[in-house]
Amino acid sequence: MPIYEYRCESCAEKFEVLTRFAERDSAQVCPACESTKTRVLVSSFAFAGAGDTSTSDFTSEAGGGGGCCGGACGSCGSSPN
Repeated sequence: MPIYEYRCESCAEKFEVLTRFAERDSAQVCPACESTKTRVLVSSFAFAGAGDTSTSDFTSEAGGGGGCCGGACGSCGSSPN
C-alpha cells in the first residue's frame, strides 16, 4: 500500500496516510483538527538503490560533475573514489 500526503482545507495541516489507491480520494480525518475537508497532494518520491551512496558519489573529482558518478557504474572506465 502506498503512502499518500494530504492537506487539511480547514487548518492547512499536512499529513500522510497509508491507504489503498482506490481509497486515496476518499475523505481522510485530519489528525490536528479532525476535519474531513482534506485533499490529496501530488508528492514526489525517492528512490534508493543498493549500497551506500551520498551526494559526493554523483560528481567526478576531475570533471566537476558532468553526470559522471566517479566510476561506480563502470561505464566510463574511471575507478571509484
